[in-house]
Order: sequence, then structure tokens, then C-alpha cells
Amino acid sequence: MEIDDELTLKKLQIFLAFMRSGNLARAAAELNTSNVSVHRAIHSLESALRCPLFKHEGRNLIPLESAYVLEERAQKLLQDVVDSVRMTREAAGFSAERFKLGALYSLTVKTVPQLIMGLKLRRSELNIDLVLGSNVDLLYKLKNMELDAILIALDESVSDPDCEQLPLFSDDIFLAAPNDSPFAEQAEVDLTDLREHTFITLTQGYATFRDGERVFQLAGFEPQVAMQVKDIFTLLSMVSSGVGYALLPGRVAAVYENRVKLISLQTRYHLQQHIGVVFLKARERDPNLLALLAECRMYSRQS
Repeated sequence: MEIDDELTLKKLQIFLAFMRSGNLARAAAELNTSNVSVHRAIHSLESALRCPLFKHEGRNLIPLESAYVLEERAQKLLQDVVDSVRMTREAAGFSAERFKLGALYSLTVKTVPQLIMGLKLRRSELNIDLVLGSNVDLLYKLKNMELDAILIALDESVSDPDCEQLPLFSDDIFLAAPNDSPFAEQAEVDLTDLREHTFITLTQGYATFRDGERVFQLAGFEPQVAMQVKDIFTLLSMVSSGVGYALLPGRVAAVYENRVKLISLQTRYHLQQHIGVVFLKARERDPNLLALLAECRMYSRQS
């Protein structure tokens, strides 16, 4: 059986509004249209179905048995369509009830909590999944649509034609030393003075590992690496215990602040991390993502 072109979802919506109200005027008011438009849609629907739905008693339309059958089936049909649209958009990551946010461990000290709080105020019904990892891992998951947006360090390694970036703030790299270190009282440190000391680093793939390599290149020596760890909090714990020194961004200053001192590097070793949010261009109209970006712009202005 072929479906007539005149049989549309919009006409079914108008029909259901009339069945609920039982009156052309009330149905028109509900749909913000005219009585004539409602009457015309119902008449067109009868033509498309090739059977009557109502009988006329004066100016009133009295539903026939066929109208009640259509009402029951049309309600289910329209609900199925609504559910199908929702499920399709969620499968594509658009306006889903869950938002999957990726971030560097170091950003959980301040940035991530503030952004999540703001996002929840904008979209209170949204459930947020936070995934922590390295620059490399998070970008991979974003590209594979496992994450909706990521908060990472921006540089040439994350430039991608499929992605957009929104800068948040810049962060200086410091020397992290235990409070009882002989360097702890210095206003700034010459990194070459630590040539014979041991260091702790993050594993490859983390922006701080890469930036540390660049700083050591500026200093002209290869560090003696005692160990590599997979998150910045373990690294700070090792530094506070005196296992070694580390090069870290200033945003972690509040962590272990009574046991670890962040010391400025001399100007010749100066390096900054540029932190921002990265997302797929194909997702740029997703309401959840737009809400996050609005919060990121506010955070950037405050920073």
C-alpha cells in the first residue's frame, strides 16, 4: 500500500490536538494557528486516508470510530518518531543526556570543577562523565567520538582539520622541589645547577613530558630520570618525598603546597603551556557542547 503524499506528521499532530480539545478554536489556540488551518488539515487528512474521520452536526465535527482508531495509532506513531529522533541524535552525540568530558589530571585542581559547576547550572539535567588522561590519549578518544570535548594543552600536535580549539589560559613551567631542598628559597633557578640531580617525569604522551623535554633542550643537558609516572599527583607525591625534582605547570601549586615548592625558572628557560578545549567541528551545534563553550569563554575572561 502506497502512502499518500498528503499524509504528514504535521497533519497528524493537528488531528491529535483537535481530538484532545474537541473544538476547532481550542485546537487552533493550542497550535498557535487559525481555525481554518485546523479544518483544512483535517479535511486533507481524510482525503489522504480515503475515508471519513468525522461526521458533521451543524458546525461541529463528531469523531467516527475511524477517528478513534487513528488517534490511538497516531499517538504511538508520533511518540516513536520523537524517540527515534532523540536516539539518533544521542547516537551522534548531539544533546544527549550524558556529556563525556576529557581532561588532563592537572586541570582537576581548579579548571575542571569550575567548568563542570557552570555547565550543570546551565543544563541541570545533564550527567557528566569525566575521563582523565594524556594529550595523546584524549585526542584519540575525541577523534573516535568516545568523548564530546577535551581540555588539553594546545600545540602543533593537536592541530587537526576535523577539530576546533578554544583557548582558556596559559601556564608557566616551574621547577617543583621539596620544601627542604636547597633551591626552595631561591626566587628563580638556573636549571643547569640541577644537572647532577635526579628528576621525575610523566610518561610520553603527556604535554608536561613534552614541555619538560623542551626546557631541558634549552638548558643543554639530558636529565637523570629516576622514574616516570602516569599522573601528576603521583609525581608531586614523589617530589614531596624527596625522590627527585620535576618540571610542572603552575596550576598545580595548590597541591602539596606545604610540601612542594614551585620555583620560577630563569628567563632563558621560560616556557608556557597553552590550555584550551578541543572539539569536533561536526559537533559544533550540539546544545551541550555550546553550553560548555559558553562556560569556557567566561573562564577565559576571568583568567
